[in-house]
Amino acid sequence: MRKIVLLTALAYTIATQAAEPVDSMKTVDLQNVQVISIRASKKTPMAFSDLDKKALSQVNFGKDIPSLLSMTPSVTMSSDAGTGIGYTGIHIRGTDPTRINVTANGIPLNDGESSQLYWVNLGDFASSVQSMQIQRGVGTSTNGAGSFGATVNMQTDNLGTEPFATLDLSGGSYYTHKETFRFGTGMMGDHWAVQGRLSNISSKGYIDRASTQLGSYFLQGGYFSESTVVKLVTFNGQEKTYHAWDYASKADMEKYGRRYNPCGKYTDANGNRAYYDNQTDNYHQQHYQLIWNQGIGNRLKLNAALHYTKGDGYYEQYKTDQKLYKYWASTVKGERSDVIRQKRMDNDFYGAVASLNYDDNRRLAYSIGGALNKYDGDHFGKLVWVRTPGTQTINPNSTYYDNNAKKTDGNVYGKLTYQLLHGLSGYADVQYRHVDYKSTGSSQEFNGVGDQVPLDFDVKYDFFNPKAGLIYLIDDRQTVYASYAIAHKEPTRNDFEDMLAEADGVEPKSERLNDLEVGYRYESPLFAAGLNFYYMDYKNQFVLTGAQDTNGEMIARNIDKSYRLGVELTAALRPFRGFEWNVNATWSRNRAKDMLLNVIDPDTWDAAQVNMGDTPLAFSPDWIVNNTLRYEYKGLSASLMTKYVSKQYMTNSGFDYYLDEDNGNSQVSAVIDAYCTTDLDVSYTFRLRSLKSITVGCTVYNLLNHEYESNGSCGINFRKDTNGNVVPFSNNAKYFYSWATFSAQAPIHALAHVSLNF
Repeated sequence: MRKIVLLTALAYTIATQAAEPVDSMKTVDLQNVQVISIRASKKTPMAFSDLDKKALSQVNFGKDIPSLLSMTPSVTMSSDAGTGIGYTGIHIRGTDPTRINVTANGIPLNDGESSQLYWVNLGDFASSVQSMQIQRGVGTSTNGAGSFGATVNMQTDNLGTEPFATLDLSGGSYYTHKETFRFGTGMMGDHWAVQGRLSNISSKGYIDRASTQLGSYFLQGGYFSESTVVKLVTFNGQEKTYHAWDYASKADMEKYGRRYNPCGKYTDANGNRAYYDNQTDNYHQQHYQLIWNQGIGNRLKLNAALHYTKGDGYYEQYKTDQKLYKYWASTVKGERSDVIRQKRMDNDFYGAVASLNYDDNRRLAYSIGGALNKYDGDHFGKLVWVRTPGTQTINPNSTYYDNNAKKTDGNVYGKLTYQLLHGLSGYADVQYRHVDYKSTGSSQEFNGVGDQVPLDFDVKYDFFNPKAGLIYLIDDRQTVYASYAIAHKEPTRNDFEDMLAEADGVEPKSERLNDLEVGYRYESPLFAAGLNFYYMDYKNQFVLTGAQDTNGEMIARNIDKSYRLGVELTAALRPFRGFEWNVNATWSRNRAKDMLLNVIDPDTWDAAQVNMGDTPLAFSPDWIVNNTLRYEYKGLSASLMTKYVSKQYMTNSGFDYYLDEDNGNSQVSAVIDAYCTTDLDVSYTFRLRSLKSITVGCTVYNLLNHEYESNGSCGINFRKDTNGNVVPFSNNAKYFYSWATFSAQAPIHALAHVSLNF
């Protein structure tokens, strides 16, 4: 029997099917234990969205997970290659990816140092996800990197009780293709099951040379008894991508076309422009998870898991006009040459997570849990080639920097939901988190007198993160809630490393967030809606500045005081069988308080800081609107999805331009313009005797061929004009250099897809 559940915290109407036999329900329930303690429920007074396997499969034709989540509330995504495959990123409520906690089966996936999850290392992982929850704001206590702006919690596939095999094929624009084979043995001997996936994704990308090659697998085996499930899960990702993260200026796009990619550019021996053909990122990541879920009577459930992740890889770059002494290839400070370098990583991440969950199915539910995780990573640079050798003889693949980092991250938490009165429940959640982070060795930075700067630090953080709220069921259809949460976040490796170049020696500070959420939900079989108000007040928030470091990664800096205020509206309408209309919209105001700009006198070169008052935060649009129309009739399925994102500043200055003096003082944009895209998917499922089903379809992305950019980088320097007003420097060699580059996205393109179910 099919049951349609309208979730008001989500801009989707999610269909769930009872695909398992009745006697397997306890097996399925036990497999869900590993996410119960860190997920929100209808009794949690916070904003969240749920996606089940069917909802994911309706959009999963080869693009990365950020693309699949782009229609959920308050989400923006970016793609370096312009097609949603390869290096992609996600922002939620304007929060950048390093402040978003991501777990799989309750086990942390964020890199231990950068706090990033590089989705390119998890090619086609969505094909092995059973369900996904996106919590906006602080959310509930979780494991791993501090949940500071949002949480993405994934549960991998449940082991099914019936055997199956599925072949998913996609292919289309920009030589994109995806092949996925999935299988399951079903229950063997009443106690054992094995399930797996093998995937290949490849694309040349919209941006020139922005190719992507992703290979991955997922394999799990499990033992089942009346009250016990033990699973061994392993999955990996092998990626090779050509760099496309330097982006292009609007002037270069006009000169060379929107697909222009400056990465790997150099001048050959004949004076011609050329591009290095191995300007690539290469990485392999291997995951192991051993999970034990135990039922204890009808009310208690225990989960424990051990995990280990091995990461190893490098990226290779052709760099022009480099100071050779920084590579230990010269003793003369003035010697320069083109070089080819590799920046390598070799890291281990391991630990344990556990939780005990109680639910009397009446008034009381609680969870007690925690985790202890350890990261050990080596970072080192190799000089592969020098165009014009310097005075210093170097060995092949000589090392020019080498450092090691160790990070221990532990937390314990307790959560309680209790029905205070009929319809009224209280929620409390407290977490203590300890972080011990140290680094030793040399960095890639050099100081003003030519000495290599060490990357040595030893810091400890102790965070107490309380949360509390009330939720009231007005009647069977209406719910109101309110919650208040405090969260903290430590600086990342990049935050420490990027500040080595700071002349004033400022140390990165930990962040603090106070998050107020107030909401209303309405649910009926015909219509569902939700309204959520949030106010996120920050102390020392790390905010992207718009600039990129020498690695191509975005630079963030502490801002003393800032806030994110917004309203999220979700609605779902199902007026007749087969038709669904889902819409969500976010209006927000994201501001730095009393923003200080460095202002330089072009005559004396004296620098001073000027208070600009409240200014917009970078990469934080005021409006995000998503609209989805979906119709299903027998085997036919059709979806029309439209997304609107308003203008985004690329710096925190409040200026949306700088002047190009070399081009008649023309204004150069320093913002990502508003954009609106529409995608159309049509598919049909055939039922055959020889197969369970065949589904064929096609998705057309950016149907209206809109020309837009999703990301960029920018740097502006400032001075005072004759009236004493702060203005951007002109882009002229006489003054400091200003720039703006943009990540162009693909015009109309398509992927055809076929799924064979055996």
